[in-house]
Amino acid sequence: MSVLELQDIRKTYMVKPPVEVLKGVDLTVQAGERVAIVGHSGAGKSTLLNIVGLLDEPSDGSYRLAGEETKSLAARQRDRLRANMLGFVFQDYHVLGHRTVIENLELKLAINSVPLKERKEMVDRVLGQVGLEHRGDSLTRLLSGGEKQRLAIGRAMLTSPQVLLADEPTGNLDQQNANTVLHLFDEQAAGDVAVVVITHDERISNWADRVLHLIDGRIAQ
Repeated sequence: MSVLELQDIRKTYMVKPPVEVLKGVDLTVQAGERVAIVGHSGAGKSTLLNIVGLLDEPSDGSYRLAGEETKSLAARQRDRLRANMLGFVFQDYHVLGHRTVIENLELKLAINSVPLKERKEMVDRVLGQVGLEHRGDSLTRLLSGGEKQRLAIGRAMLTSPQVLLADEPTGNLDQQNANTVLHLFDEQAAGDVAVVVITHDERISNWADRVLHLIDGRIAQ
């Protein structure tokens, strides 16, 4: 079953002169598929990720997420769909160093309006999945880089998204920690979560089910 369907996606920034970054991207991703998207700096990878993540809108084209056309959605509907369907993992973790591991996870749930009585069970489940149950009360700034990335993945997994979007998730990690991250992604894919990774890391290219190259604003196999 397709969870992401992009047809002829275009993105033009209206500067002088206008800059066309995406020039007709076609992309379909199935549930449980692991997809790596690679391309040189400035190829439009981040722009594409922002559009797929409903953080930006295309200038033209069709984007269906779990069968729902996103083009005509109001801002509140896009926010709801993003919160319910998508999880994000970034190279720089984006965790709050002055908060504990548990607090970082609970904040995500609070933002998503998850009832208080449900949060502890969800947090405990995710901590076990990413192997951080012994670090729940630790300040995040005291974690290693690998632990921070596992926390970031756990945060993305909290609300059981259908799609995980990751931007260079192993770029700052050694081989052992990178393998741990990819194993966590494998577990999600085994549960029919689509995993889409923007990367320069050859380790991910070797791991993915499919590697796509973003060239001149279009995707090539």
